[in-house]
Formats: sequence, structure tokens, C-alpha cells
Amino acid sequence: MGRELDLAPYGTLRKSQSADSLNSISSVSNTFGQDFTLGQVEVSMDYDSASHTLHVAVLQGKDLLEREEATFESCFMRVSLLPDEQIVGISRIQRNAYSIFFDEKFSVPLDPAALEEKSLRFSVFGIDEDERNVSTGVVELKLSVLDLPLQPFSGWLYLQDQNKAADAVGEILLSLSYLPTAERLTVVVVKAKNLIWTNDKTTADPFVKVYLLQDGRKMSKKKTAVKRDDPNPVFNEAMIFSVPAIVLQDLSLRVTVAESSSDGRGDNVGHVIIGPAASGMGTTHWNQMLATLRRPVSMWHPVRRN
Repeated sequence: MGRELDLAPYGTLRKSQSADSLNSISSVSNTFGQDFTLGQVEVSMDYDSASHTLHVAVLQGKDLLEREEATFESCFMRVSLLPDEQIVGISRIQRNAYSIFFDEKFSVPLDPAALEEKSLRFSVFGIDEDERNVSTGVVELKLSVLDLPLQPFSGWLYLQDQNKAADAVGEILLSLSYLPTAERLTVVVVKAKNLIWTNDKTTADPFVKVYLLQDGRKMSKKKTAVKRDDPNPVFNEAMIFSVPAIVLQDLSLRVTVAESSSDGRGDNVGHVIIGPAASGMGTTHWNQMLATLRRPVSMWHPVRRN
């Protein structure tokens, strides 16, 4: 590996060997699939440190009930605090479910220490002709990644259909930052946890591959060192890409957790897609990076089976 980098808050990181440029487009065409998404919801939140209160606003939604197997004429949204499933608030029933102006505000007492442990779940429910509530989309947001005591959060979240989402085979913690003056995108592969090996293996040696994609084409690939027999590996490796600001909206990242093998043909455990055309946390993470230029933004992502 290359020289060491000192990038807080991760301490000493290892830099990958090369920093590839996007000045020319690769002739290799390799388009990767996207996660299944189902509508979007715009939310905002802030934390009042004086009163120890979390304020959550559900602003608006769009395309919330685009399901092939059912038709709903109305819907509502529920906000809950995980892992205790505490209800923060439930919106009014909305009749126009495809373009909704919620403008609902909720508050919940929350100790500052709980910001490091809790997550918010935003759930949309359609109401069918039999007046049954059917889950149509869910998104979860970990409060620890938002720094709410320092600054409010506002953004669009992409809902996922839990019935169609691929099985999760672990989680990975990634940090993204973009330095516009140097036109440099930095991806830090921090660590992964609870990895499930392929083909019912009891042991494997994981590593991570990071692909930089432009309009679905593979532009660059970097990889971490291999960690021996560890389902909870710590990598702390920084990968730096040269990226002109003008092409940022055309880019995405595919992060693949793989198993090393002696013949170089190790199996892929699963992947994460991050970028403006991704879904769920993949889009949220990318947008937060663009909203806080020069500052690293860290988020946990579920690793989805290929």
C-alpha cells in the first residue's frame, strides 16, 4: 500500500496505490444494477440541546404508492424511534398519495447519549379497499451520522420496499468527502460487521473493492488489503479519486465486499451503491457529502447480496 494519511476521526489510514483520473472515458462498459426503490419523502430534523428534544418534520412525499400488486387511494406516514419501536408521530391520512404535502411536525424527548444509539424509521402505509394498512415503503436513518446538536438535517430520503429488497449480508461503514479546490473525492472504507459468507462457508478472508462509475461505466477500481478470517473486519483505508466537479452528478460508487481466494477468483459477498441515481442510504449519503463539502460524512450501509 502507499503512504499513510492522517485523516480524523479515523486516525491513521492507508492510501491506495493510484489516484485515477476521469479525464478520459474507459472503453469498458460495465453497468451495475440499482436497489429497488419506492417513492421519496422530504424530511427535516434538529435537536434542542437545552431541552433534550428531537424535532422531526415530514414535509412532502412523491410517488409513494407505485406498487404493481395493489392499488391504494390513500396513505399515511409513521415515524418511529429504533430499536425500541417508539412512535414519534403519525401523519394525517392523505388522499393524493402520489404527490403529497404533509407539513407534519413531531417532537420526542431524547437524551443526548441516545443520539449515538438510536435510528429513525419513516414508514409509509397504503390503505386498501378493505381499510387495511399495508406497508408500502420504509427508510431508516441513523442519528449518529447527522451531528444534529451542531447542525439541522434536511433532505429527501428514498423509500425501499422491504418485500422486494435483497437479503442483507452484513453492514459496512463508509466515509465520503469531496474537496472542490483539488477536485478530489475521498472514500474511506472504515469497517464492516456481521458479514455472511457465500456458499455456507464457515470462514473467509474479506476485502473491499470500490468502483467509480460514470453513467454506469466503470472508470476506476481500487481495493483494500485482505483481512484474514474476520466477519467484522476493520480496514481504515482511504481511496482517492480525481473527479472534476462538472461530472459529479454523473457518478456513482459501487462498493463490493468480496472473499479472497488463492486463484484470484474469490466470490462477491454483496455490494452497496452510492450516488445520485442510487437508492435509500446510498442517495442520502451522496447528497450529504455534496451539502457538506470538505467535511467527511460517515454512514453505515447494508451490504446487499449480489
